[in-house]
Amino acid sequence: MEEMGGRSGAAAFLALSLCARTLCAERRIHAADFTTPTPAPAGSMIVIGFLGAWEVWDNPKRSVRKLALRLRDMKAPGLYAESAGNHSRDEVRHFLKKALDRNGDGKIDAEEARQVGIIFYGQSFGGASAVKLARELKRWNVPVQLTIQVDSVGRDDDLIPSNVKRAMNMYQHDPGSIWGRNAITAEDPAKTQILGNQRFIYLFRFDIDMSDYPAITRKAPMAHFKMDNDPIVWGIVEGLILQEYARWKAALAGLQTE
Repeated sequence: MEEMGGRSGAAAFLALSLCARTLCAERRIHAADFTTPTPAPAGSMIVIGFLGAWEVWDNPKRSVRKLALRLRDMKAPGLYAESAGNHSRDEVRHFLKKALDRNGDGKIDAEEARQVGIIFYGQSFGGASAVKLARELKRWNVPVQLTIQVDSVGRDDDLIPSNVKRAMNMYQHDPGSIWGRNAITAEDPAKTQILGNQRFIYLFRFDIDMSDYPAITRKAPMAHFKMDNDPIVWGIVEGLILQEYARWKAALAGLQTE
């Protein structure tokens, strides 16, 4: 696979994924686990992060979940943050339909689609899920304000659909690691702004705290796992989300146009 750093990296990743899948028993998010009210209040923004591998949707030791909890703790008006496993796109899609369907007719009309801002972000397989769910929302004619991919692994995660307004990609290609997607492009450059394809290097980075990861990954930490714990990366993700939230609120107040 293009995204994998050789057979050894792919084999290690597969083993870890299978182990996580067994231990977690595929515990997926359910409707009752979402904290965002449905339908979502008009003018609000929903941020959803997708975890990688077979991680449990609310694993507090993973950066995707940590960021979702930080965003909640900010108590910013109308900002709702959720996390989900990358294998739970169906559940997230059903939740979003309930959140957007203000009149309860089972459909999302053009006015309802404009009422709530949406942001997706994800790490590893979660990065690919963010893009794929945005593509699914395109069929509903629902815009997505921002997608962010962190060392995205998966198929069909390189072409950003035209319903996404802005997209950011961050990755590493260190030797012996799992390689994330190195470039994303816009399906329609007139509608989607690619904010960047930013590469990170971890060969000589020994400052990253890996204590929240299993012992097997701490003994020979691959760059793919280091990136998931890199505070610089997640500071960028958080900053982009808050910037998009501020842009959304300003647009609602008539201070700027989208």
